[in-house]
Amino acid sequence: MDHGDAPMVNLALAAAPSTGYSTLRIQPTSEQPASSSDDNGAFRVSCGFSHMLNDDPIVYPGKQGAAHHHTFFGNTGTNYASTSESIRISGNSTCNGGIMNRSAYWEPSMIDTSSGAPLRPRNLMVYYKQGPVSVIPRGLRMIAGDHLSSAPQAHQWFECNEEYSSRKPHIVSCGQGGLLTSSVTFPDCWNGKDLDSANHKSHMAYSSDTNNSCPASHPKRIPTITMLTYYEVNSSAGTSKWRLASDNYAGGNGGYSSHADFMMGWDEVIHKTVVDKCINPSKDCHAHLLGDGREFY
Repeated sequence: MDHGDAPMVNLALAAAPSTGYSTLRIQPTSEQPASSSDDNGAFRVSCGFSHMLNDDPIVYPGKQGAAHHHTFFGNTGTNYASTSESIRISGNSTCNGGIMNRSAYWEPSMIDTSSGAPLRPRNLMVYYKQGPVSVIPRGLRMIAGDHLSSAPQAHQWFECNEEYSSRKPHIVSCGQGGLLTSSVTFPDCWNGKDLDSANHKSHMAYSSDTNNSCPASHPKRIPTITMLTYYEVNSSAGTSKWRLASDNYAGGNGGYSSHADFMMGWDEVIHKTVVDKCINPSKDCHAHLLGDGREFY
């Protein structure tokens, strides 16, 4: 599909959807969470690729095929008709732990412009960090980043082979055999009233970079959610031909339009456990512990 200066997407080359898990994947463990090295509680969950669509149930609810091409993780049922309630109670999940987390995560697809192929990511790692925080409210929806941007943004970056020195606000050069990481961090301060807003951003704000405090207009602190998406670089041309499906500007580096969407779909009891046992007591639960004598897989 052609959207102005955005890359052409060859839908015939899109990856087949994943089935995901239909069950709760949790079991007992004797392993205890470690103390966090930076005094910030941390919890992670790895999610496999789910599917690709030209849908966006936050920006274009009820309008099939109205959006630029997106790559979805988590809830396998996410599409143009999804609602906060349908996400919460239905769909398999591609995340470890299975249906303990039916949240929907999506972002613009990474396109190899030499063929128009939307690239299948290796996986998504979602961080839930900081503290003290309140639980994420049922039905919360939000967007991080600006899909219209053609310049660096504050809360997005890319890097090659997980090397901090390579980190840039645009898609970086990464050769064949490498690993490209895309990172987007969501705002972590909620106004305490609205589960969404007209622009899908105004009900949220970012905490201060200096003292981590929330503005008076958005006093409710929730976990800081960061999405890290990993792409294996298989092309001999490396990432030189890669752009995001939302990069609707000509020339220059791709990736400036990086953004991500989130719809809350956690099992609320399990999510509260993670907040109470991992994040708020400044424990590191890694990517497999719930902090209460259970682990997920």
